[in-house]
Amino acid sequence: MAVLTARPAVRRRPPRAARRRAGRSLTHVLLLVGGLLWLFPFLWTLGSSFKSPDGFFDQGLNPVPDGVHGSNYTSAWEEASFGSYFLNTVVVAGGAVVLTLLATSMAGYVLARTDFPGRKAVIGLVSVTLFLPHGYTIIPIFDIVRGLGLLDTLWSVIIVQSSSSLVFATFLFMGYFSTMDREIEDAARVDGANFHQTFWRVMLPLSGPMLATVGLFTCISAWNSFFIPLVFTLSKPELHTLPVGMYSFIGQNSTDWTFLCAGSVISLVPIVVVFLLLQRYFVNGLAGAVKG
Repeated sequence: MAVLTARPAVRRRPPRAARRRAGRSLTHVLLLVGGLLWLFPFLWTLGSSFKSPDGFFDQGLNPVPDGVHGSNYTSAWEEASFGSYFLNTVVVAGGAVVLTLLATSMAGYVLARTDFPGRKAVIGLVSVTLFLPHGYTIIPIFDIVRGLGLLDTLWSVIIVQSSSSLVFATFLFMGYFSTMDREIEDAARVDGANFHQTFWRVMLPLSGPMLATVGLFTCISAWNSFFIPLVFTLSKPELHTLPVGMYSFIGQNSTDWTFLCAGSVISLVPIVVVFLLLQRYFVNGLAGAVKG
């Protein structure tokens, strides 16, 4: 008689599609947790800006305020001269954006579309300046600004702030202009446009995404800058920008933490709104520069 033996049960592996869905779900959970951790400081600052002084210390890291104390914002705006600091920051950021866009767009166009003698050497020398720490160059820049008689003025902050991002922005424009077809310039020359007219009337209007990208980079950098406005307006507190002005809440013996949180929210909200409005152009500009 034949003896029937039981075969061991074969474990079936889950289908590939099920494993893929499980991996995707785990990735989404990890990204969600990471995003919440990344947003927590901002959420805590926003909630603390509505807390009372006692609630700030009693609640610790709890972002939910003990009440809605909107007077923190009015006190930060009026008592700490945040209105003046806000206006100074707008002037500095706007001026830095205009100067940076003018200088870097012209430099990027020349480096991308002309083949003058020593072009590669110029690009190499400019590239080296990317690796110079700002702390090493602040002293000669300070002497130059003082020699020009611009110290303790908003002009000094605008000029120095715009110069800090010239190299990077120039390379972005150079990469973007390199992706444009030569036929566009040829058509402009056929219509009688010279080199300068081609740039101002044809090429620059077509570089809208890169203008928005560089402008956004420069605006964020100038808006959040602390070191440069502090150094070049040290003896004139009325010219301080928002990051420097928030130091007024920090005293020798005590700190107004709720006012400081309210001031932080006031300084963050405008730049976040600007980024959200220009986000689409920002992505398109970076994609064009990287492709080039």
